[in-house]
Amino acid sequence: MKKLPIGIQTFSEIINEGYVYVDKTDIAFNLISKGKYYFLSRPRRFGKSLFLDTLKEIFEGNKELFNGYYIYDKWDWEVKYPVIKLSFGSDVVDNIEDLNKKLLSILKDVKKDIGVSSDANDPNIYFRELIRKTYEKYNQRVVILIDEFDKPILDNITNTDISCEMRDMMDFYSIIKDNDAYIQFVFITGVSKFSKMNLFSGLNNLEDITLHPDYGNICGYAHNDLLSVFNEHLQGADMDKVKQWYNGYNYFGDKVYNPFDILLFISNKFDFRNYWWETGNPSFLIDMLKTQNYYIPELENFTANEEILNTFDVERIELVALLWQTGYLTITEKIPTAFSIKYKLKTPNKEVQTSLNNLFINYLTGQVTEKLKHQDKLYNMLDKPDLDGFKDALYSLFASIPYTNFTNSNLHKYEGYYGSVVYAYLASIGVDIIPEDITNLGRMDLSVKLEGKVFIFEFKLTEKATGNALKQIKEKRYWEKYQDFDNIYLVGIEFSREKRNIIGYEWEKV
Repeated sequence: MKKLPIGIQTFSEIINEGYVYVDKTDIAFNLISKGKYYFLSRPRRFGKSLFLDTLKEIFEGNKELFNGYYIYDKWDWEVKYPVIKLSFGSDVVDNIEDLNKKLLSILKDVKKDIGVSSDANDPNIYFRELIRKTYEKYNQRVVILIDEFDKPILDNITNTDISCEMRDMMDFYSIIKDNDAYIQFVFITGVSKFSKMNLFSGLNNLEDITLHPDYGNICGYAHNDLLSVFNEHLQGADMDKVKQWYNGYNYFGDKVYNPFDILLFISNKFDFRNYWWETGNPSFLIDMLKTQNYYIPELENFTANEEILNTFDVERIELVALLWQTGYLTITEKIPTAFSIKYKLKTPNKEVQTSLNNLFINYLTGQVTEKLKHQDKLYNMLDKPDLDGFKDALYSLFASIPYTNFTNSNLHKYEGYYGSVVYAYLASIGVDIIPEDITNLGRMDLSVKLEGKVFIFEFKLTEKATGNALKQIKEKRYWEKYQDFDNIYLVGIEFSREKRNIIGYEWEKV
């Protein structure tokens, strides 16, 4: 049984040391054959670095590494190209001086590997000399591979002044355009695509393949990869549950898994945990949520146009775009219109749904250690089902939100707050949940499915109980969308700003 390549990003090591490899050389061959300048966005730990290293070995002509893989008998291995490979994946820099030093250090390491010289102290000049001297030494055009180009910007995304400085400094990539005559191929990867960068405006021949159907599987594992390449490793695993937990990222190829999740899942003897989430630091989400009052359910059932998803400016960040680019949301549907393309977004899988909403709970309620108690109670009451017990569980939940959580913010004053709390708690326990669920007669606040049961929720913010929440569900006949279910429950809940809790609660079974 081959070893699991956990954390290994070097193609030669994977092949020579007997690690599992999912063949991506068909995509690499297609990419190289069709164009010259490419950009790819994918979330962290998605296999970008390994793909870049695979390209490096192809261009350097290391044929023996590819025996048995798609590209082996299709590439002209006699033609070899010098490769300049730059990676910004390691270390964190938080000021422009350190970034300048890092750029020079990376370029000097490449200079040693390639065997050319430069005495420049300016990264732009150094990069230009590196490209031209490499071309002259090898009498061959240069391949440039840049990994995680945006990491210095993302590491400082909550500090606008510093992130803008980082963005402007990283415009040394514009050197590429001025040296086209010396370049054979360019491939740049990152998490995000920023406006006001010469990389995307000055280098206007850079093709963004992030959502190109031909390259939807360029990173990540498809389900068929698990069934074939990882077949030995996954004997006895509940594959339906694996798919629910980790599959779901959509770039218009197959729906894919984050490789890090699958490798850790196998290594930990099929223990379902939030492996990918735990490697990140999504504190930037909390900082951004504090800037304005987002209706949390809307973030997970959002329709965005192409412009919002493709780029954003560090001086005005669209939270939904950042959630999508960082992998916390994925595309569920592409909707062409007369004047643009729209995309529907949601969380990709159970891992991200539960983890993201646990983070939202912390933000909305300040409940960190005690939230598990509330989660267990809510799940049990829906599972039975016991809708009166569910009311008691919700009442207890809101009553236990620390007083300072209200006095230190204005969250509780806006109508969506209470629905956001209920949504975040229910989504965090992994139920099948749809916010803003649309019917032909209107839009219900929430629908929840659990073990053959459907619960339809409507929320109102009022100063006295009116019964209007349940009345709206019945008048709009929301349940008809789910009339194939045997057990349908209608739940109307009214909240009070003054009391900061439930003041009206009614339910019926259809």
